[in-house]
Amino acid sequence: MTIKADHRHLYLQVIDRLKSDIETGVFKENEKLPSEFELSKSLGVSRATLREALRLLEEENVIVRRHGVGTFVNPKPLFTSGIEHLSSISSMIETAGMEPGSRFLKATETIPSEEDLKRFQCDDEDKILTIERVRTADGEPVVYCIDRLPASFLPTDFVEKKEVSLFSALEQSGKIHVAYAVTYIDPVGYHEQASPILNCGRETALLVLKQLHYDDHDQVVLYSKNYFRADKFSFHVVRKRV
Repeated sequence: MTIKADHRHLYLQVIDRLKSDIETGVFKENEKLPSEFELSKSLGVSRATLREALRLLEEENVIVRRHGVGTFVNPKPLFTSGIEHLSSISSMIETAGMEPGSRFLKATETIPSEEDLKRFQCDDEDKILTIERVRTADGEPVVYCIDRLPASFLPTDFVEKKEVSLFSALEQSGKIHVAYAVTYIDPVGYHEQASPILNCGRETALLVLKQLHYDDHDQVVLYSKNYFRADKFSFHVVRKRV
């Protein structure tokens, strides 16, 4: 069955048809699509029209094209959040109806680097604590978290407790309140450290969120680098016209 049934541009019709086929299970998540020749023939359009539709579908992250391998259906993210709000990873997982969890990997104390001294406005004798954890959803690893902050900002028994929320621990003394964060998002492919921890193959992309968390006095109190599985998470932002 071809798709020349309405008067819109053909590539738009192709996009709608392929999206519909994915929604109804004709093409399943992670499944390889037929070749361009087969698809263009079955849809009754030129290969140039098909390629334009596939290009736009890839921009929407509906499909992924792997050079020399083929075109595959991307799985829908399970978790989504607007980055204009400081939502916890746990709340995102709970909203999706799954059980959040955390696996403590390690914590190390080091002397501050030049970047730490500028970032946290700390002294040379202060210790910097780096905490590595894996966040899970129903037991499956979905986020690899690296948090870095002055050790004096946390209770002395934080590392021993392991499961305590970092934000809660930061604000426990009442001297620190995390007011806002500045976030940078970078897409990455296979990552030698993070991908194996998250059980990702080379075909699974990651989203890296680098966040500087500020208190009410505009001082950085926490630097986070979180590796999210791109097949599990998506992020959006609401932009208003000014």
